[in-house]
Amino acid sequence: MDVKRVFDLLLALAAAVILAVPVLLVAALVRLTSPGPALYWSDRVGRLNTIFKMPKFRSMRVGTPAVATHLLADAHAHLTPIGSFLRKSSLDELPQLWSIFAGDMSFVGPRPALFNQHDLIELRTRLGVHKLMPGLTGWAQINGRDELPIPEKVKLDVEYLQRQSLWFDIHILWLTFLKVVRREGVTH
Repeated sequence: MDVKRVFDLLLALAAAVILAVPVLLVAALVRLTSPGPALYWSDRVGRLNTIFKMPKFRSMRVGTPAVATHLLADAHAHLTPIGSFLRKSSLDELPQLWSIFAGDMSFVGPRPALFNQHDLIELRTRLGVHKLMPGLTGWAQINGRDELPIPEKVKLDVEYLQRQSLWFDIHILWLTFLKVVRREGVTH
């Protein structure tokens, strides 16, 4: 087992213990504020372009098309009553600790593409980014998140591929924490 995987498992275990009560509260709030399950399992592209199921707290109404949010005609119309808050606070991402435990994701890496984001998948594959484990956060996430066009996002993913190290991951995690606290870079 490599150092990154050990780091991921230890950090995920600590986060699971610390966040157990908030996770249960958010799950209850999702269920109480809109019909449907608390979790949404999204088909995502993982390492070497394998498809895996990634959980998120459901921030969109049941029946919303499975496309990137920016492709919806009116994304706000699909949000649950607490969906915008979950997204802006990044609380919708907490269930992804499961994906880290399962070995489908890391804490840091390129954000996993939706199964139907063919342009993003193709560009990442052409440039070798598909060899990386996807992450809960990443270099592109802290440098623009939802606001980045795909070529710019992949350029930052390639930069991460070239610079990756445990210290760079720790730096990205710290910057992610600051972004989440400031609620920067979220459009919906």
